[in-house]
Amino acid sequence: MDELDRAIVNFLQGGFPVCECPFAEVAAQLQTTERELISRVDRLLQRGILSRFGPMYHAERMGGSLSLAAMKIPESDFERVAEIVNAMPQVAHNYARDHVLSMWFVLATETPQEHAVALGKIERETGYPVYDMPKIKEYFVGLRLAV
Repeated sequence: MDELDRAIVNFLQGGFPVCECPFAEVAAQLQTTERELISRVDRLLQRGILSRFGPMYHAERMGGSLSLAAMKIPESDFERVAEIVNAMPQVAHNYARDHVLSMWFVLATETPQEHAVALGKIERETGYPVYDMPKIKEYFVGLRLAV
């Protein structure tokens, strides 16, 4: 990463403007062009330096459902189960953990009913129970990591 890449990553951790031309506004503040900013964000995503670029929604406030889920999967069956779980469009952020609950993922759906259906589908297709851990209380921790 060069200095402009670092400036982009550091700046974007503080939010993204909601306006008619947000990339142009950020580009002006970073003393670059809108085209260059978009190109660099795309390149940072392609190289895996940024894992995602987009808004964070409060699913529950929009009528949806979001939870952290975990499964106890034997190592010998982990890859098979991961393929099934990862194929579901409602699943994001699937991680292997060195824990009795070895697979952790976020499940996000448009409705609470769809959430229950997705959990049931995962259990049926994998043959393992899903431990669903819905959010009880939300906390916001502002974390900025200078690059």
